[in-house]
Amino acid sequence: MKRKLWYSLAVLAVFTGMIIMTGLNEPPKQSIAQEPEQAQPEHLSLPVLGSLDNLRSILKDAENSRGLRGQGVLMGAIALDGMTKSAAAPPVDQASPTNSGITSKESKNYSSTNLQVAEVDEADIVKSDGTYLYQVNNQELLVIQADPSDQMHIVKRISFDENEFSPQELYVDNQYLVVLGNAIYPETQPSATEKDQSKAMIYPPVIHKSTTKVIIYNLADKANITKLREVELDGDYVSSRKIGSNLYLIANKYLDLYRIMNSEMEPTLPSYRDTALKNEFINLDYAKIRYFPDCIEPNYLMIASLNLDQAQQEMQVQTFLGSGQNVYASPTNLYIAVTQYERAEQDTPGTTPKKQIIPSPYSMATAVYRFSLDQGGIDLQAKGTVPGNILNQFSLDEYNNCFRIATTTGETWRSDENTSKNNVYILGPDLQLMGKLEDIAPGERIYSVRFMGDRGYMVTFKNVDPFFVLDLKDPSAPQILGALKIPGYSDYLHPYDENHIIGFGKETIELSPTNNNQGILPGSPVGSNAYYQGMKLAVFDVTDVTKPVEMYKTTIGDRGTDSEVLHNHKALLFDQEKKLLSFPVTVMEVKNPVKSPSGVPQYGSFAFQGAYVYNFDLHSGFTLRGKTTHLDKPDLLKAGQHYYGTKEIERVLYIGDTLYTVSKGKIKANDLSSLEEKKSLTLNP
Repeated sequence: MKRKLWYSLAVLAVFTGMIIMTGLNEPPKQSIAQEPEQAQPEHLSLPVLGSLDNLRSILKDAENSRGLRGQGVLMGAIALDGMTKSAAAPPVDQASPTNSGITSKESKNYSSTNLQVAEVDEADIVKSDGTYLYQVNNQELLVIQADPSDQMHIVKRISFDENEFSPQELYVDNQYLVVLGNAIYPETQPSATEKDQSKAMIYPPVIHKSTTKVIIYNLADKANITKLREVELDGDYVSSRKIGSNLYLIANKYLDLYRIMNSEMEPTLPSYRDTALKNEFINLDYAKIRYFPDCIEPNYLMIASLNLDQAQQEMQVQTFLGSGQNVYASPTNLYIAVTQYERAEQDTPGTTPKKQIIPSPYSMATAVYRFSLDQGGIDLQAKGTVPGNILNQFSLDEYNNCFRIATTTGETWRSDENTSKNNVYILGPDLQLMGKLEDIAPGERIYSVRFMGDRGYMVTFKNVDPFFVLDLKDPSAPQILGALKIPGYSDYLHPYDENHIIGFGKETIELSPTNNNQGILPGSPVGSNAYYQGMKLAVFDVTDVTKPVEMYKTTIGDRGTDSEVLHNHKALLFDQEKKLLSFPVTVMEVKNPVKSPSGVPQYGSFAFQGAYVYNFDLHSGFTLRGKTTHLDKPDLLKAGQHYYGTKEIERVLYIGDTLYTVSKGKIKANDLSSLEEKKSLTLNP
């Protein structure tokens, strides 16, 4: 646990440094890659580490030449979370018939997880198979018979020792229940020599083993589900995808640099475990670990694939010296994006350094690795690099053998040539540049992106919300078709049909500064500031692509109102045929307005936590059908300024004519039409 504490302190230190440097939580400036990397061979061949001495030499050369990008990894993990904005409080992987993201009209009579790409399943905390609900609930796995609703009850409860396994997400299909999480193994005792050396250590050595663990169950008998298999990867869980019966797992193992660079110590090798082979961990030799010569990071990226239908077939594992931060998958390819940082030079060599009020910017680029998913295997095919950093997985997309990526360069708080700009790059199958659209909305940054077939939609923001419609039909010549500037912004864009997009975000108001005409930094120009208000739902009509319009909008609560759907697309329930739109929301309301001399809006007080349920269509817009909550009057009285507890609704689902809301403490079944309560089930014993 000492390593985790040190890691957390390191992240905090980097984060604090970024705030001091910038005054805003904005990602550093890009200048590494002025052009995306060009064509790669059909199969990307990478060198292997080969030996510990070679690893030490590679890490030392990287540190001497430009500094290890391990600090960049920490900063990237913060920047890529994509949820902390200059006008918003911090909260960082939609069903569709094709990769365009248009909502699927499936015949099944129950809701499934809101996915980015059709046929590419993403793990979540709650899943349904149309009769049962499966939930990761703290240290337990619950199997609940939900249909019929009047007979709702817990069928199976599996508990995990928190010192051994912490479940995070799960998958469900007709045969298997797959639970994913992290495991921590007992501390290892250092050798006598290492104990003596530890007195001189700057930070504690790694003394425990943290792994990404998967447990696979047979669902033939729901009341007596049986464990079929366990697999583990060294390191922390990053993400996963499930395509048919094939499961893909990504983990990051941070390197203990002190132990590696100290010649008297023998560092631990990355390892994996698969009970289809044996119960013990298998160490990966340096001869099986590859690296990217131009992208060295003190981290092992481990990618595994296994076929759930082939219980005796060993899991395939590939390991790279590097890391993964954002993951995108199509039915045939897996993409992993990594942010790269290094300090940019500000002064011309041989000249006296200038006294700078504004700190030196960082260079930034995003490296993308493409792995083909052939018959369940993983094969690295190409690597490309583009300028800037991405927001989240929706900044990535594959369409017609091309890869599209949206990035932001620079910083919004700057007013010089290093101000933020937004870009879209289109890369070929080998991740070579085909076309680009750069310098969109200078001074703003991306808040949401959605690629849909031949079009792309981008929301940028600083004081107002420009909603851009992009033409991507010709990969060599992407262009802007139209733009709409309105107050507020959208954190998440969800397709309704080919010409209508639903945006989920925040309303804002714009105020001019009153502090003696002083800008954010000494000597910086004066400008207005935007302050977010309540949650905003909007529908953008792009029938006329040159003139997009805000067709409908509605707002919820006042300043401080938030919803997980703004940070996690899986929290959204949307069914176009049923005209059903629902999501969990925490509502804050200003009950006793007091006008501030500065005009800055008040934060609201806690008023509600639960699910809002809307009727939505293009004829009537948003019609609030009702609200449902798991909180009773005593809970509300205890809440104060906010509610923290087990009754906070996290997901909304439906089976047949019943709407289910799920928290860690309760499941409530309501009639889908009237929203009258049918039954509630307490989950905590």
